Amino acid sequence: MKPHKFLIASLCVLLFGQVSPGQMLNQGNFLVGANVGFSRAQTERNVSTNNQETKGEGPASTQFSIAPNVGYFLADNFALGIGLDYTLSSVKQPNEDRTDDSDLLFGPFVRYYIPIDNDMAVFLVTNFGFGNSSDETLVGTNTKRINTNIFAVGVGPGFTIYSSNGIGLEAIFKYNFARSKFDTEDAGIKTTTKAITNQFDIGLGVQFYFGGLKRLGS
Repeated sequence: MKPHKFLIASLCVLLFGQVSPGQMLNQGNFLVGANVGFSRAQTERNVSTNNQETKGEGPASTQFSIAPNVGYFLADNFALGIGLDYTLSSVKQPNEDRTDDSDLLFGPFVRYYIPIDNDMAVFLVTNFGFGNSSDETLVGTNTKRINTNIFAVGVGPGFTIYSSNGIGLEAIFKYNFARSKFDTEDAGIKTTTKAITNQFDIGLGVQFYFGGLKRLGS
């Protein structure tokens, strides 16, 4: 284990009570972790210019994402928490040389676990995200930057295996829906662009499960 990961894990064990695999999903416990995923996205664009609407296919992209989170079990098998989701993609768009895109979303998530053994469980996760997208497009020698507001929701099943020291290794298959909108104006012509993204995501992650807060030295 790398030194910084060991220090983080040691601090968590010091502040929180360690739990056995059979107790990880009990009310009052905490979970802290992160997921890393790769995904394929297909975008449909709806552009309205001077009351004329044009629909068309947007770029298909391969994306990398990392999503740290922290949660609390409000009841046995039921956790509520907050997470970040950072996504980075580099795609080839129609009629453009290159597009680099990064999204940072922040929002709540809900997990419901169904234990299938003392050290295994399946779960359903639903998360919501709100944030901004920063796009940079290179066309020839010119660079265009666009900032976009984004709303996203994801839902899907997962599977986790627990170890004896409070660590869970998990895999998640999730469907994500995202909606973004931005306005541009050029030479008095206003253009409104809306993007709807449908994305399937497969991710792997690690979660640390801890008991309730306890006093130092207790």
